[in-house]
Amino acid sequence: MIDSPPHLALTIQKAIGKANRDNAPSSTDMRRWAQAALQDDDAEVTVRLVGATEGRELNRDFRGKDYATNVLTFVYDQGEDMPGGDDAPLAGDLVLCVPVVMREAVEQGKPLAAHFAHLIVHGMLHLQGYDHEDSDEAEEMEALETRILAELGYPDPYAERSV
Repeated sequence: MIDSPPHLALTIQKAIGKANRDNAPSSTDMRRWAQAALQDDDAEVTVRLVGATEGRELNRDFRGKDYATNVLTFVYDQGEDMPGGDDAPLAGDLVLCVPVVMREAVEQGKPLAAHFAHLIVHGMLHLQGYDHEDSDEAEEMEALETRILAELGYPDPYAERSV
């Protein structure tokens, strides 16, 4: 019997203007990238694409950093005291700030789709408990990101690039 992949219930919100919307990845691509990063558990995830103002407000309000960042991950605790308890699927939000992602892709000499893919994979791994607070955790997370992105057809996001 072949194991089926974990189920991903994905909602996509595009809270962005036309200029950013034209540079945003398709819903199909975002679903493919998020599913590829889902390891073992079913998940309910919202990916929200935002502009610089909302990105900055969220980063300031939730992380105490007064600038827009590329991706924010919000994990919703599904512990035993929550509806559904321990059997509930993993749940959370990924917020990507489109203008920051666009700027970084140019600065790093990366195709825009590859950078979006990397950040969605990165955020999905955070939702599943991966982190990069110390060098061992960072090494494990980066290796997993690199493997998933290679399987999706993208280059190593940590390799040096010339602009």
